[in-house]
Amino acid sequence: METIFDVRNVSYTYVGKINALNGVSFKVMPGEQISIMGSNGSGKSTLLTLLDGLIYPTSGEFYAFDSQISEDVFDAIKDNEFRSYFRKRVGFVFQNSDVQLFSSTVFEEIAFGPLQLNMTPEEVKTRVIEVLEMIGITKLKDRSPHTLSGGEKKKVCIAAVLANNPDVLLLDEPTAGLDPRTQLWLVELLQELGKAGKTIITATHDLETVEQISKRAIVMGEDHRIIVDGDVEKVLNNRELLLSTNLIHEHMHFHGKLVHEHLHVHYREHIHEH
Repeated sequence: METIFDVRNVSYTYVGKINALNGVSFKVMPGEQISIMGSNGSGKSTLLTLLDGLIYPTSGEFYAFDSQISEDVFDAIKDNEFRSYFRKRVGFVFQNSDVQLFSSTVFEEIAFGPLQLNMTPEEVKTRVIEVLEMIGITKLKDRSPHTLSGGEKKKVCIAAVLANNPDVLLLDEPTAGLDPRTQLWLVELLQELGKAGKTIITATHDLETVEQISKRAIVMGEDHRIIVDGDVEKVLNNRELLLSTNLIHEHMHFHGKLVHEHLHVHYREHIHEH
């Protein structure tokens, strides 16, 4: 069976010697739904950016679809065919929708990807109409993406990625800033895409959605290493792990002589323990 991603002892350092990944290793197989969890600054976004081939390891090796990905490979003219192959198979939804949107209309935004795949104008039109209907944003097709609400922008970004029909979806904090209704829509969409066999990797510290969209959790520590890679339910039930990785935090409150402990969880109502 083909391996989607194989990350081997990868470290990444930004300019200025800021360490973002530290000896990270894991594999991703077809059809897996994975959440990369960790507090802000743990390296989740950097890891997704690397998986999308936008940056390369400072040390270690990264393979995608059983081929090594490096600056030499992606920048070499002779491997332009593989670059196109990679871009067709992997789609990335950025955390900040405004970074991803650049076209004059929603229709043009969604059409951009298929046009790069050398589809005919009629094929592109058909594909865009299908995706607009699937995401439920047909009424927005003539609007400028930059005039839309945050939730609408997120839907357009997802539609633009799905228009290429990628095998792999990478999503960086996809629920951030979304209202509850749009969050529910996104969760249900990811569940359906998972059932359809898509490989889905989400970077998040939203514990409420993790258990709904993934079966495997990779937890990043504040030292930019993988602390745990395992079953998502076991991870979410490991209080000490969640505390140590700053995914939940606790406060001690005094009510008279009674000590009252609160466990606070990101994006969900806090848990009370007496």
